Amino acid sequence: MTAILRARHLGKKYRRRWALTGCTLDVPAGHVTGLVGPNGAGKSTLLNLAAGMLTPTSGTIEVCGGRPGSGPDQLAKVGFVAQDTPVYAALTVADHLRLGARLNPGWDDALARRRIERLGLDPDQRAGRLSGGQRAQLALTLGIAKRPELLILDEPVAALDPLARREFLQDLMEAVAEHGLSVLLSSHLIADLERVCDHLVVLVAAQVRLVGEVEELLATHHRLSGPRRDVGTLPADQQVVSAGHTDRQTTLVVRTEAPILDPAWSVSGLSLEDLVLAYLARPADAPAPPADDGPAGRPALTVLR
Repeated sequence: MTAILRARHLGKKYRRRWALTGCTLDVPAGHVTGLVGPNGAGKSTLLNLAAGMLTPTSGTIEVCGGRPGSGPDQLAKVGFVAQDTPVYAALTVADHLRLGARLNPGWDDALARRRIERLGLDPDQRAGRLSGGQRAQLALTLGIAKRPELLILDEPVAALDPLARREFLQDLMEAVAEHGLSVLLSSHLIADLERVCDHLVVLVAAQVRLVGEVEELLATHHRLSGPRRDVGTLPADQQVVSAGHTDRQTTLVVRTEAPILDPAWSVSGLSLEDLVLAYLARPADAPAPPADDGPAGRPALTVLR
């Protein structure tokens, strides 16, 4: 696996509080990676470190083969659309394209103008008069036309209505398919991530909790329901992610690559939202399932503490 982002024991501290700690993580190139976690988990901190807008307190981070923000060549490799999809209210759409061309040596002006025309944006319209969805599309256009190796998106659709979100994500996937972008996308909207992401990072309490290919993660996690029992009696290869009990019933989310043969269990699959919520609810002091090497040619499914 070629990593577009590689972090080793990465940490960022603000005064006395660690916003990110002990982050060891590989984000594969050529994938759309979803970054999910509760507010305050450290998602924006990780993305700002990757974009070179922050410097680490501890550990190292490498993006596109270099240190983030280390110079013009490195900056040209990364596109970044922040949470508020920043544009300059007083500048027109055309002004933004001219500014993008001045600031980015790899700028694809034909691509930018084609997108603006297809989106129906008036080049003479000031950005401050655009709708939220139009501003988001303008910001995405600037990020894509930069022709980066990695496009970082921090909650880009959080303030958009459902139709604008769908259009934004459709355009994103078209750009990924057409230009071979690697994307790191942070969002609270798991249904949106399920539509566009093939790789997942779950971040909780400033630590990476789960990493893996979405398809493989869903295939190796199961919900078990059956008569109440002590989870300590489960086979060693069934790693418990979450457990709930009533007087008579136990419901578990487990991770295993082996078939579940116990006839006492009713076994069902998980949606991506179910999977994410199971890890978000996992107690911080719970023992983490051990890491795999994963099948040959695929990234390991790793729970990192």
